[in-house]
Amino acid sequence: MNTLNTTEIPGYVAGTWNIDPVHSDVSFTVRHMMVSKVRGHFEKFSGQIVTADDPFESTVVAVVDATSFNTNNVDRDNHIRSADFLEVDKYPTLEFRSTGLRARGGADYALDGELTVHGVTRPVTFLLELNGFTKDPYGGYRVGLSATTDITRSDFGVSINIPMEGGGVVVGDKVQVSLELEAVLDTPAS
Repeated sequence: MNTLNTTEIPGYVAGTWNIDPVHSDVSFTVRHMMVSKVRGHFEKFSGQIVTADDPFESTVVAVVDATSFNTNNVDRDNHIRSADFLEVDKYPTLEFRSTGLRARGGADYALDGELTVHGVTRPVTFLLELNGFTKDPYGGYRVGLSATTDITRSDFGVSINIPMEGGGVVVGDKVQVSLELEAVLDTPAS
């Protein structure tokens, strides 16, 4: 059973936090041509973190605009937005809703949840690092989090595989997802 006193987390503040997109990043890495990796990110996303009096009852809900996909290559980005991959005309958002939080030791946690991509919802676990809570120079409060997970794109119905001569595929099936999140306290817990 998870037990944690909020005094064990320096500066812990219970409340509702809005993800600050200016100071956050939602990115991914996928193998390309079996020999290199392509990195990209989503430029538009929003979300809310609710830190509860009992940290293990905290929740996260996030929505990513799938059309804001960017790998710094217009042709590739348009192909990824097409029906071959994300099919953004039909599925314009990616969504995450947490279902639980578990301790892993120190400032590390496992954030369980449900991820929806391409209209398919699957369970995922993010390895979460709590970077800390702080008061900003403007009198507000901020929290920082880093999180990573690996997903298999074919599990979400994104199953195109362009074969390569000699074996392998052009785009790998495993996608590494990385989050660097900063959130601003909107409403302190009462």
